Amino acid sequence: MRNKIILSGMLAAVLVALGVSGCATEKQEQAKLQAQAKISKEQAQQTALAKVPNGTVKDGELEKEKGKLIWSFDITVPDSKDIKEVAEDAAKAKQKGEDKD
Repeated sequence: MRNKIILSGMLAAVLVALGVSGCATEKQEQAKLQAQAKISKEQAQQTALAKVPNGTVKDGELEKEKGKLIWSFDITVPDSKDIKEVAEDAAKAKQKGEDKD
């Protein structure tokens, strides 16, 4: 019985260590992606919200999708259970005066 408790404790410690390591790796990956982005999250979010009238951003992240760097936003609309996913090109610098992609 004591061996099971010790083994369970060791397993829990390993899982925690892996989780912490995963968080560090995720932060490093996000830092790399941020360095590549040509537009800020705020700029991309404004453009995404312009495409979904009355929308509210519930979540947004910078990611590589099919080899392309994008800001991805989950946007909800009042009186709807649907969530619209809107992607904005993060590697394309906006031109002066440009409102939409």
